[in-house]
Amino acid sequence: MRILVTGGAGFIGSHYVRRTLYGAYPGYADAEIVVLDLLTYAGSESNLAEVADSPRLRFVHGDIRDAALVGELMVGVDTVVHFAAESHVDRSITGAADFVSTNVGGTQLLLQAAVEQGVGKFVHVSTDEVYGSIPEGSWTEDHVLEPNSPYSASKASSDLMARAYHRTHGLPVCITRCSNNYGPFQFPEKVIPLFLTNLMDGHKVPLYGDGLNVRDWLHVDDHCQGIALVAQGGRPGEIYNIGGGTELSNRELTGQLLEATGCDWSMVEPVTDRKGHDRRYSVDHTKISEELGYRPGVSFAEGLARTVDWYRENRDWWEPLKARAALAR
Repeated sequence: MRILVTGGAGFIGSHYVRRTLYGAYPGYADAEIVVLDLLTYAGSESNLAEVADSPRLRFVHGDIRDAALVGELMVGVDTVVHFAAESHVDRSITGAADFVSTNVGGTQLLLQAAVEQGVGKFVHVSTDEVYGSIPEGSWTEDHVLEPNSPYSASKASSDLMARAYHRTHGLPVCITRCSNNYGPFQFPEKVIPLFLTNLMDGHKVPLYGDGLNVRDWLHVDDHCQGIALVAQGGRPGEIYNIGGGTELSNRELTGQLLEATGCDWSMVEPVTDRKGHDRRYSVDHTKISEELGYRPGVSFAEGLARTVDWYRENRDWWEPLKARAALAR
């Protein structure tokens, strides 16, 4: 079996690659993995250093928008797991063009190449942000799409493109929509690693608005387990929500991060709320649980403790990233 993993040097993609090569997912024990990654600011080959010597791994530095390269790499591929995306909401607000080009145009090009090569399964990894905001209850997979940021609009568009390729061409596509991920190797522009690394360096952390926006938190290990289940057993044409089952307001999350780093609320700096900031996300993951046996296995307390320890022990990974991206303050 050969798996093409786009964005496989990023946070979630590299975790999926490492876990696959470590034998975590039954059925993929002998799978060859081809990683295609452009290595933009949030992707790094260092994320794959643990498995770089595996004879089952091939890394290709390239762009999912390069039709010739994608066509070449798609030959002989059994499964595509498509992580590659521009994914930071704040960046999409100030520069949406790259999000549309990569997330929509790049996805369409991959889908077309998969059709031409007769790929057996295409897993399109998306986000709960495509649903918009929900004041109470939880989204099921058939909820209307109401994205409120350029990032989530680009992902909703790519979801619809993936659905269209299934309906039009019969490509065996599955779409996954996850809640907020956290864990090791997450680029320090996202809230948990940003706050942890700032606090470890004695810098204040920025809290948007009143801090009462709510998110469901999902450890990256559970997310990748869910993706593997969908890749192996998901029904073509179906959408599967993947949630963690831990809803926290940003203020509650900040309190836990302060406690984990031995800091107090004097280290929090209130800042003007983000434009179009969705109030609450919550996914219902009953469908993937009942159909494929998915269960979140990492409690938030355990996952956060492991994440804090990882960032404490891996300054050599995140310090250069923050210095280069000017994210320390």
